[in-house]
Amino acid sequence: MAEPVLALEGLRKQFGGLVVTDQVTLSVAPGELHAVIGPNGAGKTTLINQISGVLPSDSGRILFAGHDITRLPPHERARRGLARTFQITSVLPAFSALENVAVAVQAHAGSSYRFVGDAAAEPALNGPALAALEEVGLAERADVPAGHLSHGEKRALELAMALVTEPKLLLLDEPMAGTGREETARLIAVLRRLKGRFAMMLVEHDMTAVFALADHISVLIYGRILLSGKPDEVREDPQVVAAYLGDEIEFER
Repeated sequence: MAEPVLALEGLRKQFGGLVVTDQVTLSVAPGELHAVIGPNGAGKTTLINQISGVLPSDSGRILFAGHDITRLPPHERARRGLARTFQITSVLPAFSALENVAVAVQAHAGSSYRFVGDAAAEPALNGPALAALEEVGLAERADVPAGHLSHGEKRALELAMALVTEPKLLLLDEPMAGTGREETARLIAVLRRLKGRFAMMLVEHDMTAVFALADHISVLIYGRILLSGKPDEVREDPQVVAAYLGDEIEFER
């Protein structure tokens, strides 16, 4: 069996008297899309913040590609191939879609942010940026200011920005949040096309997206993993149905 891209061992985070993640242990295989689901307040975003390095863990270990990254800062984790999208879109609204991705190309190459001008005049930035926009279905919107894109297009733009960092693992924090049905369907199609190229961890409330995409699902309740298994196992588990899925099961059938 191949070594996991990501392995969490007994991860814990506490704020005062509130334990938000509690002995979280799970692994993500190469090329796998691993979804983490659970109700609001379950600790999902805190877990993503621990993995990405935004929040230090109180105890436990994070192994990435076989190396212990538990104490590494976020930029060092990113340099090693850990990329992330956020619950709230994080694009530069005054820059075009192409310029946003070109800045990500430049940052990944280790250059300073001297680039502010026309990305089309910078072939070394422009080529990879256009290719990434093509992959997420935004090539025809390359010259549109990011602030003028729809919410779903901004989510796709964030994906393009993550792609140019050549990730080994992409952390997706509620990419469908705030999107309509058509935009959700387009984002699902984009993620389907990307599946297998690198591992992904998807935190998501939209069960249509989760069951359409996930190879493996972990259910987080009150900071603890209630169940981790294949989608059909999770869908049929009485504890998961009672604790979280409920009527979603009938909707997804």
